[in-house]
Amino acid sequence: MAENLKNATDLIEQGHVRVGTEMVKDPAFLVSRNLQDFVTWVDGSKIKEHVLRYNDMRDDFQM
Repeated sequence: MAENLKNATDLIEQGHVRVGTEMVKDPAFLVSRNLQDFVTWVDGSKIKEHVLRYNDMRDDFQM
């Protein structure tokens, strides 16, 4: 999701990352091994849309 720690911290603080069903805004949030598979983008994230558009995987129906 991010190339380095600074970028990851920025994405988390700006509200682009969720763990499970809750959005995480605290970069010190500890993700347990059980939750590692559930780290993903927030549904309305513009960065998620950009990544999907770049990879030609964006579904126009979701707009």
